[in-house]
Amino acid sequence: MDLSLRDKAAIVTGGSRGIGRAIALAFADEGCRVAICARGEESLRAVEAELRARGVDALGIVADVARADDIERVVAETVARFGRLDILVNNAGGRAREDTDEAWNLVYESNVLAAVRATRAAVPHMRAAGGGSIVHIASIYGRESGGPVAYNAMKSAMIAHAKAMALELAPAIRVNSVAPGSVAFPGGSWGRRLEEDPEGMRRFVEQNIPMGRFGTPEEIANVVVFLCSARASWVTGACINVDGGQSRSNI
Repeated sequence: MDLSLRDKAAIVTGGSRGIGRAIALAFADEGCRVAICARGEESLRAVEAELRARGVDALGIVADVARADDIERVVAETVARFGRLDILVNNAGGRAREDTDEAWNLVYESNVLAAVRATRAAVPHMRAAGGGSIVHIASIYGRESGGPVAYNAMKSAMIAHAKAMALELAPAIRVNSVAPGSVAFPGGSWGRRLEEDPEGMRRFVEQNIPMGRFGTPEEIANVVVFLCSARASWVTGACINVDGGQSRSNI
């Protein structure tokens, strides 16, 4: 299926590992030019090289999405490099288990406020390009209870922000969110748990995931790339679960 993404320009925040890396590579496989940002330069450069190996122009920017000036710089450098901006995927985020003001501020700034700022910065360039698509990477624990309390609340806020912006920016710019379930990859939290407690994780999957296994970053990426393509041209304001049946919400 031709997704009509060749020569489009995309930003994927948190693109140096896991789900963000898979999303960036999936865009590159469709011929899309891709900018990624992350705090760690070594892994950022490695993914930048992977993107270029797929035959597309790629840009890796060292940045902290919790900083307003960094977000603005990521968008500005992307447009300067590619001459346009068509796609924004707000994937970077963070979590904290402590119920303190500091923990709440960390999760708010790295999830909700990062997505708000990046969207605000991207919209004028998308309008100049004639339209665009924005996707927030939320969680099934933004649709229902679960996970650390601050993370739960902030992922819910990201879904709400995507819905509100979809209404505000239609028809030129579509805004959606994706709610992954438990996704395992090397270096990720579920990947570490699989190594440390394989029997416990076997029981977790048996009790919680009807599809019988953890998800992969590539399975999230496939849905995100579809949502950003012309094939999803009438999909906006939606939150799509990608969770192997793990979530329990009816909506």
